[in-house]
Order: sequence, then C-alpha cells, then structure tokens
Amino acid sequence: MEDALDEDLYRRTKQLLEPGDIELNGAVVHTDFGGDEETEMHQATVDVGDVIAEHAGHEPTDTFVYSGTDDTDFASNQHQGLTLDDESFVWECQQLLREGTFDVVFYYEASADHEAILDGIRGLGFEVTGVEG
Repeated sequence: MEDALDEDLYRRTKQLLEPGDIELNGAVVHTDFGGDEETEMHQATVDVGDVIAEHAGHEPTDTFVYSGTDDTDFASNQHQGLTLDDESFVWECQQLLREGTFDVVFYYEASADHEAILDGIRGLGFEVTGVEG
C-alpha cells in the first residue's frame, strides 16, 4: 500500500470480506473525483458495476443499480448491483470521500473472475487494489 490511509482502507475492506453467508472478494477503486463531481462518480460506479457483472457471469444490461437514496436501510453513498429478473446480488459498493477525492469499495461474490475484474477496472482508467476474502 502507498500510505497509512491506504493500508487502513485495505485492512477494513479485508475485515468486511470475512466469512458470511457468501464468500466475497473486493476492489478498492481510487478516483480523482471530488465531492462536487457527483455525476462523474455515479457514472464511474455504474461502469465498474458493469465490469463486475460481466465477469460474474451476467450481462450488464440484465442488472440495475439499487441506491441508498432508495432505501432508508442504506447510506446515501451505498449502492448495489442486482439482477433484473430476481433482484439477486451481483455487487455492492460504498463511496468514501477521503482527503478530497472518492475511493469506492466494491464487494462481489468470490466466484467472479477477480483478476479480470481488476483488469477491467484498470481498463476504465482507474487505479484499483484487489482484496481477496
């Protein structure tokens, strides 16, 4: 990790992937988007979600984003990618504003192609740190 903040974020992400109902992997996506670039941040979230959906065996067009603004049980910066047919889990993320720019922590089932997801996110132009559960 580049600095103590990145080490802390990696450690906290790793803790969230600890065994639960399903095995998860994660990706910490580092962006240059500031708090005033909400539209760009939303598009980046959708684009990364599409990469995850594709490498988790779903067509991106068969998924939708369910946002924290839609549900009082979610934070406003928390989003899920769900399938259209039965609303099953594909990915979840939290957008974290840290030192003026957003880092986005994504979680997805460990059965997805982790390395292909990381490569796809890099292909979108983002720095990413993979976290295996």
